[in-house]
Amino acid sequence: MKKIYHSFLWLIAVLLLSNPVWGQKMPGNPTKFFGFKPGADRQLFTYEKLIDYFKLLDSQSDRLKMIKIGTSPMGKPMYVAMISNEQNIAHLDQLKEINKQLALNPDLTPQQRAQMIKDGRVFIYATLSMHSSEVGPSQASPLIAYELITSKNPKIRHWLDKTVYMMVPCHNPDGMDMVVNNYLKYRGTEYEGASLPGVYHKYVGHDNNRDFITLSQTDTKAIANVYNNTWYPQVMFEKHQMGSSGVRYFVPPPTDVIAQVIDAGLWDWMKVFGANMITDMTADSLKGIAQQYIFDDYWPGSTETCLWKNVIAMLTECASAKFATPVYVEPTELRAGGKGLAEYKKSINMPDPWKGGWWHLSDIVQYEISSTKAIIKTAALHKDAILKYRNDLCRKEVKKGETQAPYFYIVPLQQRDPGELVDLVHIMHEQGIKIYRLKKDVLVNNRQFHQGDIVFPMNQPYRPFIKEVMEAQSYPIRHFTPGGKIIRPYDITSWSLPLHKGLKSCAMDKNSPDIRANLVPVKYPFTLKNPENENAGWGYAFSANDNESYQTVFALLGKKATVYRAPAAFKVGSQTLPAGSFVVKNGAAVKDQVKKMKISPVILSKKPDLSMEKVKLPRIALMVTWFHDMDAGWTRFIFDTYHIPYTEIHPGDVAKLDFSRFDILVFPDMSKSVLMDGKYTESGYYQPNYPPEYTKGIGEEGMQKIMAFVNNGGRILSWGRSVDLFEGTQTIKKKNGNKESFVLPFKNIGPQLQKKGLYCPGTFVRVNWKPNRWLTYGMANQTGIFYRGNPVFTTWIPGFGMDRRVMGWFPEKKLLMSGYAENLKMVGNKPILVWVKKGKGDLILYGFSPIFRASTPVTYKLVFNGLLQE
Repeated sequence: MKKIYHSFLWLIAVLLLSNPVWGQKMPGNPTKFFGFKPGADRQLFTYEKLIDYFKLLDSQSDRLKMIKIGTSPMGKPMYVAMISNEQNIAHLDQLKEINKQLALNPDLTPQQRAQMIKDGRVFIYATLSMHSSEVGPSQASPLIAYELITSKNPKIRHWLDKTVYMMVPCHNPDGMDMVVNNYLKYRGTEYEGASLPGVYHKYVGHDNNRDFITLSQTDTKAIANVYNNTWYPQVMFEKHQMGSSGVRYFVPPPTDVIAQVIDAGLWDWMKVFGANMITDMTADSLKGIAQQYIFDDYWPGSTETCLWKNVIAMLTECASAKFATPVYVEPTELRAGGKGLAEYKKSINMPDPWKGGWWHLSDIVQYEISSTKAIIKTAALHKDAILKYRNDLCRKEVKKGETQAPYFYIVPLQQRDPGELVDLVHIMHEQGIKIYRLKKDVLVNNRQFHQGDIVFPMNQPYRPFIKEVMEAQSYPIRHFTPGGKIIRPYDITSWSLPLHKGLKSCAMDKNSPDIRANLVPVKYPFTLKNPENENAGWGYAFSANDNESYQTVFALLGKKATVYRAPAAFKVGSQTLPAGSFVVKNGAAVKDQVKKMKISPVILSKKPDLSMEKVKLPRIALMVTWFHDMDAGWTRFIFDTYHIPYTEIHPGDVAKLDFSRFDILVFPDMSKSVLMDGKYTESGYYQPNYPPEYTKGIGEEGMQKIMAFVNNGGRILSWGRSVDLFEGTQTIKKKNGNKESFVLPFKNIGPQLQKKGLYCPGTFVRVNWKPNRWLTYGMANQTGIFYRGNPVFTTWIPGFGMDRRVMGWFPEKKLLMSGYAENLKMVGNKPILVWVKKGKGDLILYGFSPIFRASTPVTYKLVFNGLLQE
């Protein structure tokens, strides 16, 4: 009996060791925790509740560990949940170091490499629901985590022995709470399922998936830092949703066009993952799964930008419900179109179509669970091959940098706007790039480079990213059929950091030993500031060429400092400051602000003896619609970053607004129909999915008030589509009751040119600026603009009480600087920036967004000057 008893104890011990979850308290069931099963109809939980659940799992299981990775723009903590077996979780630091060595070290010995491949695990990085209206992935995450850490299925246990699943339960915490609270507010009412008024983010809404080059937002920085600088995962997925009436689920690989600098093996691995996903999901009786459809992988900027860092980076998209409200899709409503799937029919890219019917949040959750398992399974099956490939690719890219041009990118220290050079260095540092400076002057191919110039050597693992963002873009032309239509891009076609920042840069096609021998690493934080220039005598001068000068000036004006502006160029010692530069007398607030600068101001020993104008801080109203107004969001971000105070107004406010409170109205890029009428009309009638209080437009009465504001001395800055508001017949109601009708002396001919074949999907195009005018202070005579083909202006000699000046226009030749366009010559010699005077006031009309996605600093000054100059 005693022998049997000891045998029983031995058996229990073996079972506890082989199934450690039996030896601990079973982690919290998500249904009990939330009070409903995640995915249930008309039920959603908030970000805080989601994180509380994951913290509970962390406290109850050795198979999950929560790690804070950053902070959202509105201050919410962001986490990654590491999910694996107990041994892997206990040794995360060692596995992290293996990841780093395989990703970045091309000099591992064969023995070191073999041992790391044996000991390493495939880290799969998944970011969920960055677009907060796409609620399914985050709502599915508790079920996925719970099953992974509690499952006794030997297959799942085996997968987690070989992998670490890195789940970011929500990529966009701020937006998640906004969307969930908005849904719950209207649940049970006639407006259940209404869209969130405004953007689901502090600033940029859907464009948070366009920020992974410039890394302007704190949530973007947090997500990118994981693959750039800390954990170096080998596989990455971002989880999205799409429309309700098409395919049910998109899995890799993408369709054409693809980035040309990316190694062929990465595209091949996408096919491996995608094939396993569609096979396993179909085996789970899930229908309507498509591949090689709509979504290309040409442009960097999304979370998948880690593809340019040698990560197998992929996208999934699931059909949407109305948040948590089911939708019924008639079979006759199912449609497809575009690249990869011309009809909603059984095809090689969608072998098992969904036939229609009810579509629930629970369906989305099931697709997410199935796809996640398939991803983890695939990574586990190919563990050694994936880890080996990561180091193979590290070696391959380093070797390319040593044997293929370009060998270096050199950015001279002397720049028109040196502050943008500092920003470039910091962006590239955050991107995980090794950056150096020349320690002495070097002459290469009869070109002189100087001590301190910035050098990006190409013999480093992230070579594809360096090349992609430092060169001008050349779109790879591909056709649907031989000689047929060109495959057009999914998004933009230009993202060159030097061009968009207005920086000079040189690609070195000669592998110069002199350059390599004279490199020293950049020290961080990088600055071009001379500490001695913080201690001025009388005061400081700030060059109009520098964006940071405007940032400093706006901050000082906000602190009630007195700032002057010189309308003409002037000399301080041997240095000439351009027209429009600023002069400030020294003081405590001024010194404090100067200490925050990245570049040195010019010290003034005495007040300059020249004519100067006092600068006033304008009272600004910023027009923001409720229609997911991303460009207005980016404008808010730029204004906040540059210390520009403003008041948000909405179209429906205008009729009752007291315009005497403002000096300037700013209209970012937005459709005229949304601004005027509260609805889209460009592509047929579209009834927006908002409660009626959010669909009020400016209306005729409001537009008359706006034009009266201008006539009485106000200023309008308008760019992109919003300029159409001011085209055609305008009316002002006079105090005596009479009406004045007039047409401002400009017209947007962009739509006409587009009908004739002008196509510009997001391209960097050359523009001439009228030099030394108040609006172009600090601008070179010629730069690029980020342009989308509309508007294009024509002007004429005006009637009574009006005037106009063309401040910027397209040259006739060599228009394309970076990206892709068709029939671009149509815009040659056409105006693109126009100043119009009406009565005592004026309008500045930009045919482009000068602050596009906070990625075009070369044109920021055109906004700053419009705000500051009276």
